[in-house]
Amino acid sequence: MKRRKIYIAVFIISVVGLFVVQYQYLRIGLNLAEVQFEQKIERAGNNLKKVLAEENQLSFLIAQSLTGQNYFSLSRDSLQDASRHFLNDFVKDRLAANKIDTDFSYHLYTEDDSLTLISPTTFSSKDSIIKYPIKLEGYLPLMLEKEVTLELQFKNLNSYFLSQLHGLLIPGLLFLAIIIFVVIWMLRLFYWQRNLITITNDFINNLTHELKTPVFSIGVATKILEEDIEESKKPIVLQIRKQVARLNKHIEQVLDLASLENRKRYIQLEEKDLRPELLQWCEDFKLLSQLENFEFNFHLEPVPYNMKVALPHFENAINNLLDNAKKYAEDPIISLKAFSKKNDLHIVISDNGSGISDKEKRRIFKKFYRVPEGDLHSVKGYGLGLNYVQEVIKRHKGQIKLESKLQVGTQIIIIIPLINVD
Repeated sequence: MKRRKIYIAVFIISVVGLFVVQYQYLRIGLNLAEVQFEQKIERAGNNLKKVLAEENQLSFLIAQSLTGQNYFSLSRDSLQDASRHFLNDFVKDRLAANKIDTDFSYHLYTEDDSLTLISPTTFSSKDSIIKYPIKLEGYLPLMLEKEVTLELQFKNLNSYFLSQLHGLLIPGLLFLAIIIFVVIWMLRLFYWQRNLITITNDFINNLTHELKTPVFSIGVATKILEEDIEESKKPIVLQIRKQVARLNKHIEQVLDLASLENRKRYIQLEEKDLRPELLQWCEDFKLLSQLENFEFNFHLEPVPYNMKVALPHFENAINNLLDNAKKYAEDPIISLKAFSKKNDLHIVISDNGSGISDKEKRRIFKKFYRVPEGDLHSVKGYGLGLNYVQEVIKRHKGQIKLESKLQVGTQIIIIIPLINVD
């Protein structure tokens, strides 16, 4: 539950961080768009200023409408109306030439506001309006004998700037939405899988616990039978007891692995010199090699192996590796070496078995995984042994390495940190 909260917190922080980054990029984009807009307005204003500074049809018409002269034999209202529309079209053309395509208005006025010319399109006083005044020179100020200003007005420029940034804004929001969707989907899938694994483990644990009772009962029954059974039938009872012991061993292995996965503090480590224990395990396996007629050699460096160890689990791990070395070779030749190196204990187990391919090495420690041998497995098992060994070594803060070549053999190296004992 705690880990889930951490994952959710990291996800929320990441999403908020992405929004902040997106917002900062948007601000930078808006600032750049504003700077570019002002540069365009400056170019358009210079062009307008240059044209209106000369005497031409447009500047002459504007001067006539402002002074009230009747050169065109039109009423003053008609003359001003014509001037407003011609100037509006000209400003629109100059803005378009500088790639400014947004709503605008203008106001042409003298310094004392005695003479004005207003755009056909006007904005409400409630609108947020940005004004760009252009002080005119040349023909118009001379004709009117007053300073003349052409004021360009724009509204809703933020919306215009955002429209200019759609190539940056829309993909950014789209990819952010995709990232959020994928992360949420992955988290849901992750927790669904974890719940499935938990349910599966609980089922396996309950099943194996239930199996222990009949296995124990069969074991007791065979012991009772062995006392009063005929001598000729004793091998049958002995075979039953052997298979019961084998079944019990598999059940214990499943329970041990489940305990390691579900209860992180299940292993109780204690400071101990491992060498005497490891020597005893090797001597026991040596005796087994003599009984089953295979070769086993071992050499333990004669120094203390002081370490924090959980002896039952570590013994199971070593025996598991030795048993695997025996099972996967026709005429087993097995060796175990132990030595200290740079404050670590190295345990090297080698065999002359069939070996493991490079492809299978990456998956050999996965739970329930077994190296494929077609439709049949010459060696029976559940693919739990090496996964159990790996879990045990992890709990001892160590590491396990595997080196193998096909048809040559396999070497497994266990490295466990030693402790200094004064």
